[in-house]
Amino acid sequence: MKNVLVFGAGLVARPLVRYLLDHGYRVTVASRTLSKARSLTNGHPYGEAVQFDITQHQAKLHDLVAQANLAVSLLPYIYHVQVAKACIGHQCPLVTTSYVSDEMQGLDRSAREAGVILLNEMGLDPGIDHMSAMRIIDRVHDSGGEIKGFRSFCGGLPAPEANDNPLGYKFSWSPRGVVLAGRNDARYLENGRIVDVPNERLFARHYVTWVEGLGDFEAYPNRDALPYIDRYGIPETDTMYRGTLRNLGWCDTMLKLNQLGYFSLEEQADLPNKTFRLVMAELIKERLGDRGYAQDKRHPTDDLRVALARHLNLAPTSGVMMTLGWLGLMEDEPVSENTTLLDVLADQMLEKMAYREDERDMVILAHEFEATYADRQASISSTLIDFGIPEGDTAMARTVGTPAAVGARMVLEGEINLTGVHIPVVPEIYEPVLDELERLGFDFEERVV
Repeated sequence: MKNVLVFGAGLVARPLVRYLLDHGYRVTVASRTLSKARSLTNGHPYGEAVQFDITQHQAKLHDLVAQANLAVSLLPYIYHVQVAKACIGHQCPLVTTSYVSDEMQGLDRSAREAGVILLNEMGLDPGIDHMSAMRIIDRVHDSGGEIKGFRSFCGGLPAPEANDNPLGYKFSWSPRGVVLAGRNDARYLENGRIVDVPNERLFARHYVTWVEGLGDFEAYPNRDALPYIDRYGIPETDTMYRGTLRNLGWCDTMLKLNQLGYFSLEEQADLPNKTFRLVMAELIKERLGDRGYAQDKRHPTDDLRVALARHLNLAPTSGVMMTLGWLGLMEDEPVSENTTLLDVLADQMLEKMAYREDERDMVILAHEFEATYADRQASISSTLIDFGIPEGDTAMARTVGTPAAVGARMVLEGEINLTGVHIPVVPEIYEPVLDELERLGFDFEERVV
């Protein structure tokens, strides 16, 4: 019986582990928190949970990999290369759901020489987005057409009935990861013109887009889209845009949080000793009252609220100010034990924006293509909408964990027979994986106009 080694037992791991166990593989889950690993294997006769911390157990990393037929890394992306090097040394294939870093790409030759595949970007975004886009792009090219425009949007959001807070968001994966993504710069091609978006303007470059059956959403650019012109094989395109979807109201608030400095990773040893109110007063450099921050015995946050609105050039009664108040960022309550503003913000957002047990999340993946043929033009859309299961797997876990599990199984069974560093943009990978995902109920709705 073949053994799959899974590093990490986070929010997206359960569908992956269950799929592999159901297909008759022995699955070893290695996690820093043993209880989380045990909850995933859940007493299954083919499951094993082991305690493992990649920052401390270097020898154990190699011992675990040496016993595996394939490894899956669901660890933070900064550890993937470390796992990949161990996999190359033991001729063990690897699957991840993360973007390929330059350092990971640099292992391509070593992986080929070792005869193993390092299959990355096998989640939702990146992952299903690549595969579903490439199926249509290759179909257009095979029919003699060209892709003149491509836009892709993805978002993990509360289902409409669970959308009950001012930010229109709840956490189905790492809160820190969500906030960290707000630090990225972005770049895209629009009608032949390259548009560079610095981090401080990321959320200012949003626009409203319509999703059939669901309504309006905010879209803002996601990282650097230009490399995907080559990766998707569409040098003829005039537009290449990859964006993130959020409910209305998200971008304006995140823009102001960034301006305030709440995305900072600078260590502040004394931060845990402060209140949100004092932090905000310091951020806007406002000294109010004898103790250095606003104090009105009847309405203790009013002075600070007015000063903050003035600092952000907003009306005190604006939607953004109401949201900042709802988050508790002007209250006389202690911040979390973390020592960076970004982590304090992530902790507070999770406190306010967690899913309740009876709620479900939603994933939206939408592609828009402008195709040109010798005798016609066509607008093609492809949309995947998936909902989580209350008290079961989230849509985010299903759409990230399942393609990684399918890819792992297909590597083990020889359906994917490649070596080196890969992402799922070639038919040898995306065709069988998409077929299996569709069999499992992940349905893409295509429209051609």
